[in-house]
Amino acid sequence: MAGSRGLAVVLGVAVALGTAVAPPGALADDQAEERGRHGPLTLWYDEPATDWESQALPLGNGALGATFLGAPGGERLQFNEKTLWTGGPGSREGYTHGNWTRPRPGALDSVRQQLAAVTRLDPRAVADQLGQPKQGYGAYQDFGELALDPLTAPGEVTGYERALDIGRAVGSVSYVADGTHYLREYFASAAHGVVVARLSARERGRIGFTARVSVPDNRSVTSTAANGRITIRGALSDNGLRYEAQVQVRAEGGSRVDNPDGSVTVTGADAAVLVLGAGTDYADTYPDYRGADPHQRVTRVVDRAAGTPYPALLAAHQRDYRALFDRVRLDVGQRMPDQPTDALLAAYTDGTSAADRALEALYFQYGRYLLISSSRAGSLPANLQGVWNNSTTPPWSGDYHTNINLQMNYWPAEVTNLTETTGPLFDFVDALREPGRVTARQLFDSPGWVVNNETNPFGFTGVHDWPTAFWFPEAGAWLAQQYYDHYRFTRDERFLRERAYPVLRELTEFWLDQLRVDPRDGSLVVTPSFSPEHGDFSSGAAMSQQIVWDLLTNTVEAAEAVGEDAAFLDRVRDTLSRLDPGTRIGSWGQLQEWKQDWDDPADDHRHVSHLFGLHPGRQIAPGSTPELARAAEVSLTARGDGGTGWSKAWKINFWARLLDGDHAHRMLAEQLRTSTLANLWDTHPPFQIDGNFGATAGVAELLVQSQHTEVHLLPALPASWPRGSVAGLRARGDVTVGASWAAGRATQYTLTTGHDGPLTVRGTLFQGDFALVDVTTGARVPVSRDADRVTFTARAGHHYLAVAR
Repeated sequence: MAGSRGLAVVLGVAVALGTAVAPPGALADDQAEERGRHGPLTLWYDEPATDWESQALPLGNGALGATFLGAPGGERLQFNEKTLWTGGPGSREGYTHGNWTRPRPGALDSVRQQLAAVTRLDPRAVADQLGQPKQGYGAYQDFGELALDPLTAPGEVTGYERALDIGRAVGSVSYVADGTHYLREYFASAAHGVVVARLSARERGRIGFTARVSVPDNRSVTSTAANGRITIRGALSDNGLRYEAQVQVRAEGGSRVDNPDGSVTVTGADAAVLVLGAGTDYADTYPDYRGADPHQRVTRVVDRAAGTPYPALLAAHQRDYRALFDRVRLDVGQRMPDQPTDALLAAYTDGTSAADRALEALYFQYGRYLLISSSRAGSLPANLQGVWNNSTTPPWSGDYHTNINLQMNYWPAEVTNLTETTGPLFDFVDALREPGRVTARQLFDSPGWVVNNETNPFGFTGVHDWPTAFWFPEAGAWLAQQYYDHYRFTRDERFLRERAYPVLRELTEFWLDQLRVDPRDGSLVVTPSFSPEHGDFSSGAAMSQQIVWDLLTNTVEAAEAVGEDAAFLDRVRDTLSRLDPGTRIGSWGQLQEWKQDWDDPADDHRHVSHLFGLHPGRQIAPGSTPELARAAEVSLTARGDGGTGWSKAWKINFWARLLDGDHAHRMLAEQLRTSTLANLWDTHPPFQIDGNFGATAGVAELLVQSQHTEVHLLPALPASWPRGSVAGLRARGDVTVGASWAAGRATQYTLTTGHDGPLTVRGTLFQGDFALVDVTTGARVPVSRDADRVTFTARAGHHYLAVAR
């Protein structure tokens, strides 16, 4: 039996068992998300925004980002294009990719010898020997602002609402003024590569405004208007990077006039549509990072979109966006109140009410919205602020910090079924390899490639001189984890052979050359080694060792899969056997952050980097290494529940991996109470988007884990979510999963498998009496059972349903 008949058989089994069953990938009717007037996936506010950072609402299509404030008296659409950066080649300061500007023969070996003699060195002392001031590093730039100034000021405004529907990726502003209802709609379309705005009114002839584009003063600019199209173009003063933006204004009825100052005025229209495109001449090609003038590309994109009717533009955007976003549904027993989002956030307590749970579910999906909006094919990856920035001097340059932040941005990508968003990250890291080889030779006299603590779009792979945040050669190995995880989630063997393994092997060659024998015990260690932003330099700090262990372990598995030669495999295996694993247990039961027992139980530093092996690594687990898991819990407890936004987000994941759903949920509550702005952006402070992404990944870790050899469903379900369901999450092994639960206990699991072969699934449902059925054929599935685990032979493309009896 197959198809609908197979599903009918399963439903019949479920009825006999007295169980409500949702088809794979969907929610049962009685588990549907409760909807308030605005729906469960809408951020909305009853006042215009007055502060960009905490109140502006974001739109994005990967390369372009925009935010809107929603004033009835005139809109301000601030916008970005992710390649608009100062610094790099052509910078007035000069540019060296972070490589030393003068030879330093023996400098690295000297630091190693000092560490061997005295064990620890102050970060300033190491920075003085190995660092240098940043030169031509640059910063991500505010592109400009599209202002829509009304021709006449509105009268009394009533019924005001500003909203962002993340289910549709459409923003809106609506209000009544002078007896007329006005509506603005905004979206950033990846399908057409533009930002779109539509202004309308219920009464004909009431739309009138002047549209103008302004840019910061750190660049040359010309602005013209012709045939309703505003064009601004010029070059950044710092590095000569050429940029262009075009805005096509279409009026429905009324009149449209091009003004000598480069603005466009619309008068007496029924509605108006504005289409914005932008670009630069940046290219991700070492060493000059320049491509074609953006004019033809921007013109082509805007022409195509401007020639498309608004309903078709919106429909194409919706199809493209929802093909990604709609894959995952989450019900945690929420009920969205008819309450503005800022009030909902202010009223949030601990997640025990239906309204609190509505905010939690919205926040989870918001992270997915932000990732889709800031990381699409053909663009740079999501940076410290995703794609949104209103400054020419943003915090931390709005760059790519690689001592956790860039990696954290992509934690939710695979598990929340957004694998396509990883493409920009892989393209970016691939482009780092060539300059990274130069840095490996010049700074380390080593094969392979390297990148340190932070980087930019111009291949900055070297160092600067901030003592506690300049040295992190393990960054490339951590970034490589995402490559191998992409393979583990998708089982894409071509990706493994052609993209992942070459990156893994080259990084492994670097570390095979750079590891040194520790005279204290003969193990291989990273030296110099620095636990990010904390403590002194030493040899063999836990995070350094755990990251290299992760790289070598992944490389061995990948090499076996692609058929690597035996000599290289034997060398990697031998190195792994002699590597200090970075998992010592200290005097008060903690997992040591350093090879020496220096940990202070009163230290509450925001970094808990020595737990990398717990998450995102797979070296530590309650089941396979219980002593190490207990030590990790001791360390995590000592550090406390405070920290910056991204730090709290990481702790959600840590506690989930320790299978403590209640403590993980407590960290989610802390994130919402103390590290979330009114527009639901994460704040470090200031705004830093990795906390959004890390928290979304943490919620997924509560519901499915697959870092080892099994799919573990509902591994850390918090008590505050007594009933609910999830559909569409992904597990390693190319498995799409779902689950339902009631009274805190699993009632059903769904699995869709992409490959043939044995599959082990773990969950409390298997502790009791259950039925496992192949929905595709309608047949019962034979299993082998071990406690709460079952193993069966899966078939590619089949749907499986496990139901508690």
